[in-house]
Amino acid sequence: MAIVVMGVAGSGKSTAGRLLAKRLKASFVEGDQLHPAANVEKMAAGMPLTDADRWPWLDAIGAEIRDRAARGEHVVAACSALRKEYRDRLRETSGAEVLFVYLSGSRELIGGRIGRRKGHFFPAALLDSQFEALEPPQQGERHVVADLRLPLGRMVANAVRAIRAA
Repeated sequence: MAIVVMGVAGSGKSTAGRLLAKRLKASFVEGDQLHPAANVEKMAAGMPLTDADRWPWLDAIGAEIRDRAARGEHVVAACSALRKEYRDRLRETSGAEVLFVYLSGSRELIGGRIGRRKGHFFPAALLDSQFEALEPPQQGERHVVADLRLPLGRMVANAVRAIRAA
Protein backbone atom coordinates (compact mmCIF):
# COMPACT_ATOMS: atom_id res chain seq x y z
CA MET A 1 0.00 0.00 0.00
CA ALA A 2 1.10 3.55 -0.70
CA ILE A 3 0.19 6.55 1.41
CA VAL A 4 -0.21 10.05 -0.01
CA VAL A 5 -0.20 12.93 2.47
CA MET A 6 -2.47 15.52 0.89
CA GLY A 7 -3.79 19.00 1.52
CA VAL A 8 -3.45 22.60 0.49
CA ALA A 9 -0.08 24.36 0.29
CA GLY A 10 1.27 25.19 3.72
CA SER A 11 -0.59 22.38 5.49
CA GLY A 12 2.66 20.58 6.30
CA LYS A 13 2.58 17.71 3.84
CA SER A 14 6.36 17.41 3.65
CA THR A 15 6.94 17.64 7.40
CA ALA A 16 4.11 15.26 8.30
CA GLY A 17 4.99 12.95 5.40
CA ARG A 18 8.61 12.58 6.44
CA LEU A 19 7.63 11.82 10.03
CA LEU A 20 4.93 9.40 8.91
CA ALA A 21 7.40 7.62 6.61
CA LYS A 22 9.89 7.33 9.46
CA ARG A 23 7.30 5.87 11.82
CA LEU A 24 6.03 3.43 9.18
CA LYS A 25 9.56 2.51 8.01
CA ALA A 26 8.68 3.66 4.49
CA SER A 27 10.51 5.65 1.85
CA PHE A 28 9.42 9.25 1.30
CA VAL A 29 8.61 10.96 -2.00
CA GLU A 30 8.66 14.77 -1.95
CA GLY A 31 6.12 15.69 -4.60
CA ASP A 32 7.32 19.29 -4.87
CA GLN A 33 10.67 18.04 -6.16
CA LEU A 34 8.91 16.38 -9.10
CA HIS A 35 7.29 19.58 -10.39
CA PRO A 36 8.56 20.60 -13.82
CA ALA A 37 10.57 23.85 -13.66
CA ALA A 38 7.79 25.64 -15.57
CA ASN A 39 5.31 24.81 -12.79
CA VAL A 40 7.62 26.16 -10.09
CA GLU A 41 8.23 29.34 -12.10
CA LYS A 42 4.50 29.80 -12.67
CA MET A 43 3.63 29.43 -8.98
CA ALA A 44 6.53 31.63 -7.88
CA ALA A 45 5.13 34.31 -10.21
CA GLY A 46 1.79 34.09 -8.38
CA MET A 47 -0.11 32.14 -11.04
CA PRO A 48 -2.09 29.04 -10.05
CA LEU A 49 -1.49 25.83 -11.97
CA THR A 50 -4.01 24.54 -14.48
CA ASP A 51 -4.99 20.91 -14.89
CA ALA A 52 -2.72 20.78 -17.97
CA ASP A 53 0.16 21.83 -15.70
CA ARG A 54 -0.72 19.26 -13.06
CA TRP A 55 -1.18 16.06 -15.13
CA PRO A 56 2.54 15.49 -15.92
CA TRP A 57 3.42 16.26 -12.29
CA LEU A 58 0.81 13.82 -10.94
CA ASP A 59 2.03 11.19 -13.42
CA ALA A 60 5.62 11.67 -12.20
CA ILE A 61 4.53 11.15 -8.59
CA GLY A 62 2.48 8.10 -9.56
CA ALA A 63 5.46 6.66 -11.47
CA GLU A 64 7.75 7.22 -8.48
CA ILE A 65 5.27 5.43 -6.19
CA ARG A 66 4.97 2.57 -8.73
CA ASP A 67 8.75 2.21 -9.08
CA ARG A 68 9.40 2.17 -5.35
CA ALA A 69 6.54 -0.26 -4.71
CA ALA A 70 7.96 -2.52 -7.44
CA ARG A 71 11.22 -2.61 -5.43
CA GLY A 72 9.23 -3.78 -2.41
CA GLU A 73 9.33 -0.45 -0.58
CA HIS A 74 6.50 0.95 1.48
CA VAL A 75 5.94 4.48 0.23
CA VAL A 76 4.71 7.76 1.69
CA ALA A 77 4.39 10.65 -0.77
CA ALA A 78 3.58 14.32 -0.24
CA CYS A 79 1.24 15.70 -2.90
CA SER A 80 -1.55 18.26 -2.70
CA ALA A 81 -4.00 15.92 -4.53
CA LEU A 82 -6.67 18.58 -4.06
CA ARG A 83 -9.34 17.16 -6.33
CA LYS A 84 -10.81 13.68 -6.59
CA GLU A 85 -9.74 13.39 -10.21
CA TYR A 86 -6.13 14.10 -9.14
CA ARG A 87 -6.34 11.36 -6.52
CA ASP A 88 -7.84 9.02 -9.13
CA ARG A 89 -4.93 9.85 -11.45
CA LEU A 90 -2.41 9.01 -8.71
CA ARG A 91 -4.12 5.67 -8.09
CA GLU A 92 -4.16 4.92 -11.81
CA THR A 93 -0.56 5.87 -12.62
CA SER A 94 0.89 4.26 -9.50
CA GLY A 95 -0.99 1.01 -9.95
CA ALA A 96 -0.94 0.82 -6.17
CA GLU A 97 -3.54 0.65 -3.47
CA VAL A 98 -3.37 4.24 -2.18
CA LEU A 99 -4.57 5.58 1.14
CA PHE A 100 -4.75 9.36 1.48
CA VAL A 101 -3.94 11.18 4.70
CA TYR A 102 -5.81 14.46 4.43
CA LEU A 103 -4.25 17.29 6.45
CA SER A 104 -7.31 19.29 7.44
CA GLY A 105 -7.09 22.84 8.75
CA SER A 106 -8.67 26.24 8.45
CA ARG A 107 -7.69 28.95 6.00
CA GLU A 108 -6.52 31.08 8.93
CA LEU A 109 -4.31 28.38 10.46
CA ILE A 110 -2.66 27.45 7.17
CA GLY A 111 -2.35 31.07 6.03
CA GLY A 112 -0.39 31.81 9.21
CA ARG A 113 1.95 28.92 8.48
CA ILE A 114 2.61 30.09 4.93
CA GLY A 115 3.31 33.58 6.20
CA ARG A 116 6.03 32.24 8.51
CA ARG A 117 7.84 29.90 6.13
CA LYS A 118 10.93 31.01 4.29
CA GLY A 119 12.48 30.00 1.00
CA HIS A 120 9.52 28.19 -0.55
CA PHE A 121 8.37 28.94 -4.10
CA PHE A 122 4.67 28.99 -3.22
CA PRO A 123 3.40 32.51 -2.39
CA ALA A 124 0.69 33.11 0.21
CA ALA A 125 -1.35 34.91 -2.45
CA LEU A 126 -2.19 31.55 -4.07
CA LEU A 127 -3.65 29.97 -0.93
CA ASP A 128 -7.21 31.03 -1.79
CA SER A 129 -6.94 29.22 -5.14
CA GLN A 130 -5.91 26.06 -3.26
CA PHE A 131 -8.98 26.20 -1.02
CA GLU A 132 -11.19 26.91 -4.04
CA ALA A 133 -9.88 23.77 -5.78
CA LEU A 134 -9.98 21.57 -2.66
CA GLU A 135 -12.34 18.61 -2.73
CA PRO A 136 -11.74 16.82 0.59
CA PRO A 137 -11.82 13.01 0.31
CA GLN A 138 -15.31 11.59 0.65
CA GLN A 139 -16.84 8.33 1.73
CA GLY A 140 -15.74 5.65 -0.72
CA GLU A 141 -12.21 7.05 -1.03
CA ARG A 142 -9.64 5.34 1.18
CA HIS A 143 -8.50 8.09 3.51
CA VAL A 144 -7.91 9.25 7.04
CA VAL A 145 -8.22 12.82 8.29
CA ALA A 146 -5.40 14.43 10.26
CA ASP A 147 -6.34 17.50 12.32
CA LEU A 148 -3.81 20.30 11.89
CA ARG A 149 -4.81 21.87 15.20
CA LEU A 150 -2.99 19.04 16.98
CA PRO A 151 0.75 19.09 17.70
CA LEU A 152 2.65 17.37 14.88
CA GLY A 153 3.71 14.30 16.88
CA ARG A 154 0.21 13.62 18.14
CA MET A 155 -1.35 14.24 14.72
CA VAL A 156 1.03 11.77 13.08
CA ALA A 157 0.57 9.19 15.88
CA ASN A 158 -3.20 9.41 15.34
CA ALA A 159 -2.70 8.99 11.60
CA VAL A 160 -0.48 5.92 12.13
CA ARG A 161 -3.18 4.31 14.30
CA ALA A 162 -5.86 5.09 11.71
CA ILE A 163 -3.71 3.74 8.86
CA ARG A 164 -3.03 0.50 10.71
CA ALA A 165 -6.73 0.13 11.42
CA ALA A 166 -7.72 0.81 7.80
